[in-house]
Amino acid sequence: MKNTQKQGTIRVRGIVQGVGFRPFVFAKAQGLAIDGTVRNLGSEVLIHARGARFDEFVAALRQGPPLARIDSVAVTDLEGPVQPGFSILESGEGALSGMIPPDVATCDACIADIFRRGGRYERYWATSCVNCGPRYSIIASLPYDRERTSMASFPVCASCAAEYGDPGCRRHHAQTIACSACGPDLALLDARGRTIECDDPIRTTAELLDAGRIVGIRGMGGFHIACIEESARELKRRLGRVEQPFAVMVRPDAIDRIACVSDEDRELLSGPVRPIAVLEKHDPTSHPDISNLHTIGCMLPYTGLHHLLFSFLSHPLLIMTSANMPGYPMITDIDVAMAKLSGDADFFLTHNRTIVNRCDDSVVRDGYIIRLSRGIAPKRTAIDLGPRTILGVGPELNANATLYRDGFAVTSPHVGNVRNPPTLDYLKETVARLQRLLGARIDVVAHDLHPQFLSTRFAQELSEGGAVGRIPVQHHRAHIAATTTEPCIGIAIDGVGYGDDGSVWGGEIFCGQVPDLVRVAHLEPVAMPGGDLATRFPERMLYGILPDEEILALLATRNWSDVELGVLKKQVATGFNVATTSSTGRALDAAAALLGICRERTYDGEPAMKLESEAAYGTPEEWDLRIAESGSCNVLSTRALMEAAFARLEDAPAGDRQAIRDIASSFQHNISRGIARLGILAAQKSGIRTVALSGGVAYNRQIRETIRSEIAGAGLDCILNRDYPLGDGCVSFGQCVYAGSVLAAQR
Repeated sequence: MKNTQKQGTIRVRGIVQGVGFRPFVFAKAQGLAIDGTVRNLGSEVLIHARGARFDEFVAALRQGPPLARIDSVAVTDLEGPVQPGFSILESGEGALSGMIPPDVATCDACIADIFRRGGRYERYWATSCVNCGPRYSIIASLPYDRERTSMASFPVCASCAAEYGDPGCRRHHAQTIACSACGPDLALLDARGRTIECDDPIRTTAELLDAGRIVGIRGMGGFHIACIEESARELKRRLGRVEQPFAVMVRPDAIDRIACVSDEDRELLSGPVRPIAVLEKHDPTSHPDISNLHTIGCMLPYTGLHHLLFSFLSHPLLIMTSANMPGYPMITDIDVAMAKLSGDADFFLTHNRTIVNRCDDSVVRDGYIIRLSRGIAPKRTAIDLGPRTILGVGPELNANATLYRDGFAVTSPHVGNVRNPPTLDYLKETVARLQRLLGARIDVVAHDLHPQFLSTRFAQELSEGGAVGRIPVQHHRAHIAATTTEPCIGIAIDGVGYGDDGSVWGGEIFCGQVPDLVRVAHLEPVAMPGGDLATRFPERMLYGILPDEEILALLATRNWSDVELGVLKKQVATGFNVATTSSTGRALDAAAALLGICRERTYDGEPAMKLESEAAYGTPEEWDLRIAESGSCNVLSTRALMEAAFARLEDAPAGDRQAIRDIASSFQHNISRGIARLGILAAQKSGIRTVALSGGVAYNRQIRETIRSEIAGAGLDCILNRDYPLGDGCVSFGQCVYAGSVLAAQR
C-alpha cells in the first residue's frame, strides 16, 4: 500500500507564549494521529510533525487557542526522523518575534472549580488554567515557562503536576497551575503590619468591609483600596480626593440596577478583558459619594479573589480604586503599600506572588478605550513601518510606550503622568522590559515636540552618542497618525499640546497624509493667564477668553478681591506670564467656570466632565458661528461662543438649574458644530473625503456625536480609533507611525 503520510517542520510566529499553545498543539496532534514534537523557541513555536492528516493539523495551527494571535505558519522540509507518538520538549533559545498576552480574567470554568464543593480548587483564590489568569504581570523573560515567571517560587504539588502532564486536562502545561497545597498564600494584616489570625482571610476581609472598614487589596497587577459605599466619603477624605469619582466593582446581578448597560458594554464587562466601563447612571443623582457625575465607572469581579470576596460580602458593590496617587505608578509591594497608605487603609489583604510587571485596570467608554492596560495591553499591532526599530516614549500625561520592530508595534500598559520622577523611572523600566521581551535594540526614538517634557529628556538621553536617532513629533499630529495613515482631514481636540509656534494647541484641524499634515484650521488663540494656573482655576481661563468688565464683575460676586481682579486684568492686558492656547479642553473649562459648575480643578479633566454632566440633561439651541481667516487657517471664535453663553446666563432666572443645563448643552453643541465646520471646509477645499477625529475631548458623547453627525451630513466619512485610546494613550503609537513615515520618506 502506498504511504500517504506527509511530514514537515512547522514554525509558528505570533502571540504563542502564555496562551496554552503547546498543549493545544499536543491535543490536536493526538486527535489527528500526528507523530512528532513541539517546542518553545524564544517567542516562537517549533513543531516537527508527520501523519496522514498533516494538512488538517497545519490548518488547525493557523487558528490556535483562544488567547493566541497567529502571524504566520511556515512549513518546511523535515530534517531527521520522527519518533512515534507526540511530545512536548523543553523550551530553548530562539527569536523574540512575539509578545506575552495581557493578563485576563479568571475563566468561568475556573470560577466553577473554585465554588465546587469538595473539589481540589474549592475556595482557592489563585485558581487558573491555560485560558485565563495572570500573564504579563508575572513574566520575567521569554520563552514563557514557569521558571521564568514569579510562579517559580511555588513548586507544584503531586496533584498539580499530574494535571500539568495530563493532555486531557485544560491545565495541561498551564504555567500558572497552583492549588492551596502548593500555590501562593493570602494574609490579612492590620495597619501596623501585624498578621490577623483567622481561618479564611477573604471571609474576614468581607466582614471588615461590610463593617465599613477600608482595606488595601493586592490584586493581579497592583494594589486597590476597597470599601463599601457607606465608607466612600471617608475614603475620599483620607485620600484627599473629595470630588474625584471612584470606580466600583459590582456583583453581576446588581449592575443593571445602577447603570444603563449596552450590549457592547455587557460583552466587555463579562469577557476576558473585564475593564472599568464608564456607564450612565439610571438616576444622575444616585451614588453621589461615589460619583457626582451622571456617569459611574463599573467593573465586574475578574479574579478568583474577587469572586470569593463577593460570595461573602453582603453589599452589592465595592469602591475599588487604584491605591497609587493619580498619575503615579501602581503600588505592587506590601511594604510600599503600608508606607504610602499609612492612615488611608485600616487593613491589608495581600498575597506572596511577586508582581513582576505592574498593570492598572483598563477603562472604556462607549466602546472607546480611555486607559489601555490590563486585559488589553501589552497591545501588539501589525503595521509596516520599515526595517528600523522605533521607540515612541509618549506624551507627558496618560503616557505609555510603544516599541516597533519587524512589522509589529507593541504598546505597553498605561504608565501614568510623566511629570514626576517616579513615573519617569517607571517609563524607563517599561521601555527596558519591552526591549528585553522583544530582543530589540532601538534605532530611532520618537518623542513629543515639547522641549521640557521629562519624556523628551529621556529621548535625548537615549540618543546621546549618536547611535540612536531622534525624531520629534508634534502632539496632535501623533494623534492623527495613530488613527490613520491614509490621506485625511485630521481633527484633534484635547487639553494641551505643544504647537509648532510654541503656543498651546488643542483644537486643531490638519490636512494631508502622515507625515505631511498641514495645520489648516484651529480654535481661536486665547489667553491663559498664569499658564498652568488657568488650568487649575478655570475662572482665569474664562477671563482669558472673554476679558470684559462684565466678567470681572461676575468674578467679584464670587469672592475675588479687588487686588486679585486688578492683577488678573493687568496680566491679560500686558501678556505677562500669559500663555496662548487654542485648546478645546480649556474652552470647556471656561464654560464650566462661567456657569459656576466648577471653579477649581481638583483632578484631571474635572471642569469639562462636570460641564458634560450638566449638559447631558439640557436641550441645546443653535448659536451663530463666527469663523474667520487668519493667514492660511480658518479660525473658530470661542469668544463669540462664550459671549452667547454669557448673554443667556444673564437672562436666566437666578438659581434656574435647567437653564444652566441648557446653556451647557448649547455650548458643547455649538463648539462641536464649529469644529466640524472647520473640518468640512478643509475637506471641501482639499477634496479629501475622510475625516479622522481624535483627542480626549472626543470621549464627551455629545461633542463626539455632534461632530460625527455634522460630518456625515456633509457626505464625508468620519473615523475614530477603536484600537487605541482617543486620548493621550494613543500618542506613543502615533509617534512610532509618524517617525516610520518620516524615515520612509528619507529612504
